[in-house]
Amino acid sequence: MRIALFITCFNDTMFPDTGKAVVSLLERLGHTVEFPPAQTCCGQMHFNTGYRPETLPMVRRFAGVFEQGEYDAVVAPSGSCVGMVRDYHRVVAEQYGDDALVRRVDRITPKVYELSELLVDVLGVTDVGAYFPHRVTYHPTCHSLRMLRVGDRPLRLLRAVKGIDLVELPAADSCCGFGGTFALKNPDTSNAMLADKMRAVLDTRADVLTAGDNSCLMHIGGGLDRLRTGVGTRHLAEILASTQGAA
Repeated sequence: MRIALFITCFNDTMFPDTGKAVVSLLERLGHTVEFPPAQTCCGQMHFNTGYRPETLPMVRRFAGVFEQGEYDAVVAPSGSCVGMVRDYHRVVAEQYGDDALVRRVDRITPKVYELSELLVDVLGVTDVGAYFPHRVTYHPTCHSLRMLRVGDRPLRLLRAVKGIDLVELPAADSCCGFGGTFALKNPDTSNAMLADKMRAVLDTRADVLTAGDNSCLMHIGGGLDRLRTGVGTRHLAEILASTQGAA
């Protein structure tokens, strides 16, 4: 397949290795991956904080960038950004009466996938040839769990990784407390939720916490680092891209 990488602002700015891992993984599976350099923010931050008019140009930009290439699929290593594109881009276009944009959004959004969806549902693989000899636990992020409903797709991919010791995370479906600007506007509540999530992670005695969104991993990982727990964080894509021959 010819696949476009939608890297997302967060990954592009702070976690570029995740994007590189997506490319490495998909190319290893025999697919062509392209990165349209004109891509920008999907508008999630603006939409969620009430800046709806400012979101509209971003919806137009996204549609324009990813429809130009006539890609077979668009993949993003972020459940929250894929959720924004698939659930709310049409809402924004309709709200401002742009019927042409509605039609464009309807053409492009069915091709937009979160990584585990693309691998399992579209490419039909669960064993991607990965090797990761560590004790790992998985946190299902809120957007992937509740908006995209990815279900056990990430776990099916992780179970097929050679060398991995995958352990269940207690109360896995509980939010970590990040929630974008929620953590800034409600720090006390956010920190209390984070404390519960960190306790659950530590109870697993895992060496590595993984998830499909680096925003949540940054939040939980920051807390774990401050406590000097020694537990690392790694995006799902980076684990799946790991091979036995890699350093």
